[in-house]
Amino acid sequence: MADPYSLLGVARNADEKAIKSAYRKLAKELHPDRNKDNPKAAEKFSEVTRAYDLLSDKDKRAQYDRGEIDAEGNPTHPFGFGQGGGDPRGFGGQAGGFDFGGGGGGGNADFGDIFEGLFGGGRRAGGFGGGFGRGAPPPPQRGANMSYRLAVPFIDAATLAEQRITLADGKTIDLKLPAGVETGTQMKLGGKGQPGPGGAGDAIVTIEVGKHPFFEREGDNVLLDLPISLDEAVKGTRVKVPTVEGPVMLSVPAGARSGQTLRLKGRGFTRKGGGRGDQMVRLMIDVPADDAALNAFVDGWKDSRPLRKALGV
Repeated sequence: MADPYSLLGVARNADEKAIKSAYRKLAKELHPDRNKDNPKAAEKFSEVTRAYDLLSDKDKRAQYDRGEIDAEGNPTHPFGFGQGGGDPRGFGGQAGGFDFGGGGGGGNADFGDIFEGLFGGGRRAGGFGGGFGRGAPPPPQRGANMSYRLAVPFIDAATLAEQRITLADGKTIDLKLPAGVETGTQMKLGGKGQPGPGGAGDAIVTIEVGKHPFFEREGDNVLLDLPISLDEAVKGTRVKVPTVEGPVMLSVPAGARSGQTLRLKGRGFTRKGGGRGDQMVRLMIDVPADDAALNAFVDGWKDSRPLRKALGV
């Protein structure tokens, strides 16, 4: 893959906002849904998505800028060979994160075991020197993973509504959201990544739950501020209340106070361990301005209670 900065068209010192803005613009232009007859656009879409995935991760970006990993996220010197500051042959000291057990090194890592695990070669007498390079060939590599971001509406996340996602190859998949889904939840689609000699990689889908005009989320609960009139609060009544699954009737008690919270059980988000949260309804008494009848009533009535005594005033 080409340099991720060049793919996104941003400077190396670009901040997170600039990187995100550049990616959104390119993703919108190159998305497979808008380029069904252009397979190169789908390939480009995949490249800019991987570039964004690398640059949006602070740690990976720092490693890439230091030359420790390449644009695919793979180590540029996986065993420390060719790096300065030690034995020019890469042995006999601390290099690339491994202590090879040379004189004075003090470490206890077995370098033969490292290569045995990587290349499949059997160990022979003499440890490292006996079997290196003469064992079974390394297994074929799988294709790279591909990253996707899926925006899920608030209501869909609360009700676990099935979501459809379009992959870079233009194919669509219907996803079942997991219980407890929230922004940052990741779903793995096995074998839906880049093809490779050892099989295709995976597609990693990161969920972003959208905002809602009047619902808010608090843990597994849904919060709602519900306006009620003064006469509804004084006398009590039944009112229609929206929930994530449609409106229901709610009983407002007589003498209700503004800020009083009522509970609708089982109307929240599905919990990871089973069951659902609740919907918390906070009553907000809405008094009209310049209402002649209300003003006339108040002129002949006064609440004599010391409402602010507990506040010291």
